[in-house]
Amino acid sequence: MSKSTESVKVVVRCRPLNGKEKQDGRERIVDMDARQGQVAVRNPKSEEPPKTFTFDQVYDWNSEQATIFEITAKPIIDACMDGYNGTIFAYGQTGTGKSFTMEGRDDPPELRGIIPSTFNYVFDTISQQSERSSLQGA
Repeated sequence: MSKSTESVKVVVRCRPLNGKEKQDGRERIVDMDARQGQVAVRNPKSEEPPKTFTFDQVYDWNSEQATIFEITAKPIIDACMDGYNGTIFAYGQTGTGKSFTMEGRDDPPELRGIIPSTFNYVFDTISQQSERSSLQGA
């Protein structure tokens, strides 16, 4: 990791409407542009244009846990394994999906969040490095 890649990155993930929100007739007021890294928030009670915010990475309601891990978390973990400091934390209002993103569910494996995926990745990497060291020493 070079100095030019060291920085704080802000990543946003928006969850889909849940069953209760759909049942109550709520509508989505957020539009996501993952390619541009933009989130547009509109006021459904106003004709004013949406407010647009730009982030380093944006994930919409269709995003998958594995994609978030590969693109956002894995580079930080790799840097940590190379001796750099790294932090990933989730911040936001209650019910917005922080726990799901960070922890996920055990089964099926594709629903595992950043924390269990990190443990698996770190131990797999250490195991592969140990196997390579053993083969080189033989």
